[in-house]
Amino acid sequence: MNDLKKTMIAASCLVLSMLPVEAQTAQTKATVNATAVAPTRRPRAADFRPPSVAARRTQPATRVIVVSLEDRRLALVEDGAVRKVYQVAVGKDTTPSPTGTFTIVERVENPTYYHEGQVIPAGPGNPVGTRWMGLNKKGYGIHGTNAPRSIGKAASHGCIRMRQKDLEELFAEVQSGDQVEIVGERNDETAAIFGGTPALPGAAAPAPTVVADTAAEPSPAPAAATAVTGTAVVPASE
Repeated sequence: MNDLKKTMIAASCLVLSMLPVEAQTAQTKATVNATAVAPTRRPRAADFRPPSVAARRTQPATRVIVVSLEDRRLALVEDGAVRKVYQVAVGKDTTPSPTGTFTIVERVENPTYYHEGQVIPAGPGNPVGTRWMGLNKKGYGIHGTNAPRSIGKAASHGCIRMRQKDLEELFAEVQSGDQVEIVGERNDETAAIFGGTPALPGAAAPAPTVVADTAAEPSPAPAAATAVTGTAVVPASE
């Protein structure tokens, strides 16, 4: 019996000493097997989707204001798509609007009109209305008017006039640094935006219609600032 007990005790000790090793071996094998059978994730369609609409809205839009002097219309083009088209007044034959590519450098609410000692505060009688968007060509800009009958005509001293409601709507959409293209003769771009056909080479432009305003339009004056109201004073190139 003593020999049998000794044999059983020895066998029990051998089993107990082997358990941790077997458990560790089993765990290692399970880890290896899990790694071996775990499939590599394949790229999904979602990985290649473009940014969501919400994400795209966080990116600044590219805005261009296109003015066609022949059509007497202004378009707000954003990211290549026409968002709004407005009827405007442009420079008359003796004081035409400048043509080319410009930049908005000033945005003024309720501007004060100043020229040769004449000061007209913001209000219904102000010749440039309630908003002024000055261009990087000194003395020229996009603004309102106290002569709404001139809209759609060649009637200004070179600036681009808008109806008050249209002006305030456009003002809220654009920022300083936005580009302004003023086109003298109809071309493919303006024909695509405003309709009609491009002008033929050498063709004479239609004679502009000049409408007299109820308010005088003095020649350009340098910009200044009023200490009393704090509102900007715009050039009177209108």
